[in-house]
Amino acid sequence: MIRQPAVAGQFYPGSAGALTRELDTCVGDASGARPAIGIVSPHAGYVYSGAVAGEVFGVVTVPRRVLILAPNHTGLGGTFSLWPEGAWATPLGETAVDADLTAALGACGLVATDTFAHLREHSAEVQVPFVQHRNPDASIAVVVIASRSPSELREFGAAVAEAVRQTGEVLIVASSDMTHYEPHGEAIRKDKQAIDRVCALDPEGLLRTVAEQEITMCGAAPTAAMLFAANALGAKEASLVRYRTSGDASGDYTQVVGYAGVVVR
Repeated sequence: MIRQPAVAGQFYPGSAGALTRELDTCVGDASGARPAIGIVSPHAGYVYSGAVAGEVFGVVTVPRRVLILAPNHTGLGGTFSLWPEGAWATPLGETAVDADLTAALGACGLVATDTFAHLREHSAEVQVPFVQHRNPDASIAVVVIASRSPSELREFGAAVAEAVRQTGEVLIVASSDMTHYEPHGEAIRKDKQAIDRVCALDPEGLLRTVAEQEITMCGAAPTAAMLFAANALGAKEASLVRYRTSGDASGDYTQVVGYAGVVVR
């Protein structure tokens, strides 16, 4: 079963050559990359968020296995929807679904095998070319998350940590944009509050802050799940790699979307 690209040619270049050139520009020199437990990476069109995603992917080594946790924008599918098998295709080729990691995640009672949630969801897809660029031999597991329940995200995060222990080194990619369609200064103010909770390795605080401050961080749930898992795996620190808004690309600062790249080690 091959998951065909839904947003190639829209969110990122639709040809292998153009996509490779774009990724080269976004990632740059990754010679100083070090291992990490997880990252937060944005998922807008590369013209807006590619520089942030590229920089955060450039500071981490990408191991043999990568787990992508993505928010559900479409409303399709279940609460924790796991792509079951096969591969994900992009203009760069196919990246195999990791059978062992997928099986380990499927053991969690919250998780259901479900391709429906993935078919039109861009938030996982736009991460795959960065994985392919950084490690062409990597395989992936992908879960689209619709839950905002702290208890469910805590349980799922524990299951992710156990899956990592079973299968070996895994990079957990939490796909998220930050504040949506607010003035530049207000987006920065709100996003700092959420980023501070991420950098404090505080998933409960992140979910509470996002709710109380009405921060339209679409990937708060995947980010919290990554943090729950990272804490269970012994995370010691998290740091902001880069932040920018769509206004930095378009020049229009009246209504922006924020993008943050965070690394957890």
